[in-house]
Amino acid sequence: SVATVSRVLNGKSLVREETSRAVLAVASALRYVPNVAARALSIRRSHAVGIVLPDVHGEFFSEVIRGIDVAARHSGYHILVSGSHSNANETLEVLEAMRGRVDGLIVMAPDVSPERLRDQLAPDQPLVLLNSNDGDHDAVAIDNAAGARLMMEHLIALGHSRIAFIRGPAHNIDARERLRGYRLAIRRLHGSTTAAIECPGDFTEQSGHEATLRLLESKQRPTAIFAANDSMAVGALAALAESGVAVPGEMAVAGFDDIPIARYVSPPLTTISIDISGLGRRAFALLLDAIADTRTGEPRRERAEVALVVRASSGAPLRRLKTSKQPATKLRGRTKGEK
Repeated sequence: SVATVSRVLNGKSLVREETSRAVLAVASALRYVPNVAARALSIRRSHAVGIVLPDVHGEFFSEVIRGIDVAARHSGYHILVSGSHSNANETLEVLEAMRGRVDGLIVMAPDVSPERLRDQLAPDQPLVLLNSNDGDHDAVAIDNAAGARLMMEHLIALGHSRIAFIRGPAHNIDARERLRGYRLAIRRLHGSTTAAIECPGDFTEQSGHEATLRLLESKQRPTAIFAANDSMAVGALAALAESGVAVPGEMAVAGFDDIPIARYVSPPLTTISIDISGLGRRAFALLLDAIADTRTGEPRRERAEVALVVRASSGAPLRRLKTSKQPATKLRGRTKGEK
């Protein structure tokens, strides 16, 4: 009967073993696969979650996806992933396409206003925001401004006063917060932000490469470059290598995110570390609670901590190295995890 077949395929224990074997043998011979869409309509659960990110290219986003995927699989969920190409309209189109297909959403949408986001979602749609917060949904955010200040304190302590900053996209909340942390440190160092040296960037290696070439041609050449993410810092290292500028002897370089490649470039990159895959795991844990409707009280807001990781790409300005009694290698800070 239909009921017997259904029980077998759904793993129920109310069918004799002999009957179960017969049903599974026929299903295998027919290469039968249950209709997931029909099952979802029946039980009102798809056991899938949607992930919407500004992009799916690059190590940062792949690490976020990996963290979510590992946690989702452990809980019996599959993931549907889409990039919005940092376009507000495309983000809304993706959300519309996922409506009814997923049990919940994890969304990083720095280009979409909270009002437009709320209008696009069903009132009872479980949702967790990454690096943004509309006040109505659970959210996980990076302490970007604190991370930028931490890096600036490190560079200033080394003796740098002319520190250039390669910005991220103006519309991106992470980029704006990292820029704010840089400007706060410059104001504290010089008494105003007039001494700030800023170059536009878009979080890509190419933009970091182009910005660095412009900085090398400027009259007020910096002694340190702080890029708003590691990808741009990698581009900066490439530009400096092509121009014959020694790192860190002639120019210190620092990034933000601690993507996996950061420790393997030459020289290894000083950066602000975030547990990126952990960010994804935490977002999924919040979403799972929202799907199960086990939350109580106000929406939860979690903040991902940051940490300074000192590697070989940052050192004191050349003038200090010449007068220092210690070898240059002794000026390195500890890499995260070193004893």
